[in-house]
Formats: sequence, C-alpha cells, structure tokens
Amino acid sequence: MIHKLDLETKNLHGSFNKSYEPILTINSGDSIQLKTLDIQWGYSGSKEEERIIFESGVQEEKPKHPMIGPIFIRDAKPGNVLEVRVNELIPGWYGRNWAGGIPSWQNEKLGLIDTERLQVDWELDATTMTGSGEIGDQTFHVGLSPFMGVMGVAPVEAGTHATPPPRYCGGNIDCKELVRGSSLFLPISVDGALFSIGDGHALQGDGESSGTAIECPMDVVDITIRVREDMELTMPRANTPAGWITFGFHEDLNEAAAVALNEMVVLIQQFYGIKKVEAAALASVAVDLRITQVVNGVKGVHAVLPHGAIRK
Repeated sequence: MIHKLDLETKNLHGSFNKSYEPILTINSGDSIQLKTLDIQWGYSGSKEEERIIFESGVQEEKPKHPMIGPIFIRDAKPGNVLEVRVNELIPGWYGRNWAGGIPSWQNEKLGLIDTERLQVDWELDATTMTGSGEIGDQTFHVGLSPFMGVMGVAPVEAGTHATPPPRYCGGNIDCKELVRGSSLFLPISVDGALFSIGDGHALQGDGESSGTAIECPMDVVDITIRVREDMELTMPRANTPAGWITFGFHEDLNEAAAVALNEMVVLIQQFYGIKKVEAAALASVAVDLRITQVVNGVKGVHAVLPHGAIRK
C-alpha cells in the first residue's frame, strides 16, 4: 500500500520521544510519499508561491529539525531492524546554507566567529539536478545529490530528545551517501519503531564543515519501510550505491571512527566467514573511513565498503 502525507502541523514535530502519538500506522512493506520542510520550518512550492512557515504539532519548547512523523509500523518490535528504502528524492526549487558568524569549534579554528553570518541562497533545478548561488558579485554552480539528513526511530530512553546529535537509533546522521536507491537499517527499540524523517539536503560535502548543507525542502520523498526479523543491529547500517556503510557517533572523533570500523569489520566477518583479525586486514585495503559530519554535538564517521571491492 502507498500512503501519502501532507504538510500539516499535526504531521510535524522537531524532537524524538517514544510517547509521541503516531500520525500514521502502516504495515511492513508499505510505501510512503511526502514532502518535507526547509530547515527553518518553511515551504514554498515555486518562485510564485509564498513561503509558508509551519509549527510543530507536539509544541516542544525548542523544536529543532522539522520532521514528518512519528509513523507506527505494525509488528515492529524491539530487537528487530527497520529497513528504510529510499525510492525517490526530488528537491524543491530553493535552498540555503550558512557560514561563519556564530560560536562553533570550526568557526573558532577558521577565525570566523566575529564575521558577519553569511547566507547563500541557492536556486535548484530538479530536472537538471543543478544549483546556482550568488556569493558577492559571482554566481557559482554545483551538481546536486539530494538525501535526507534525518531518518530515525524513537529511542527507548524516556523523555524528549533533541534532534541534532545522531544516535544508535539513527536521527540526524547527515550522511551524503544515503541517496536514492539506498537502504538504511535502524535498530528498533520501541514497539512500532515510531519512524520520523526530515531535513532535506540538496548537496553536502563529507563533514558538513560550515555547519549546514544546501538545506532545502523536498517536493518528493518516496520511501518503502520493512521490518527485518533476519537482522540484529545495535547501530545503524546502510546499503547504498556507493557500497555498504557502517556508522560511529561520539564526541571524540577517534571513538566515532573506532565504532564505525568495528561495525564494518564485523560485517566483513559475516560476509566472508572469516576471523576478526582477517576481516580487519581486508578492511585496511578496501574500506574507506570518512568523516560524516563534525557539527552535530557528536561527530560522525562512516566506513564504506564499495560493492565488488572484495571478491573470493
């Protein structure tokens, strides 16, 4: 079955909480089609259409990333894994990113805390998958590679949890490899999983170094959700066009890298039926360790095993 969700206050929220009432109940294998807001809780469908600002339906004190959800999946139980298959992503016509002007570790290192906050407005073309933005008196052009920054299920811990730091249950992962054709696998901690999605990105470099990607609304997000009883995970994992991906999140970049690497070594063990030390040797010659993002409170590292990189 295909479900369609509208941009309405009742469908929106800006935090994770296992007590939030679901906006939709679906079966494993169902698909969902929806739009998402820009990072500032706004949406405009075209240049001629006024940008409308939305509010959170759960009225948090400080909502962060605007998300659609939560969505309850029948038969999803703690210990299962939720597969989120990204079928289609079409960005809206505009996007923005920012740099400098606020306290952050990267602005401190670059000497940009006391500068004026720069906002770059991008015009996006979903047909050619290109974007153009003016900086000063020059126009810059980029190719787009859209993905969703936030995809996650509710954590088991009680209370309301801010969206910025990614967690074992997903959330604001901000991995640019999660493009169309990817499957993200999330460990389920609560009945029904309570899945949420938002934070469209038209383009981002590894690291998201200024603190933002090209943040944009999404005109089309088409996903298929399945409950996987044949998998056991304690951290997110993904199968993308770039390869298999494992993740690590931690305040210390070394610790984040260690988690991502360990998860990948275990995956290689499973693929090839070999010892851990043997899998570590193969990882060292075939796996890329990449900095996912360094700006969300905890840093992210993802390990990438390209398809076909190791053959028996």
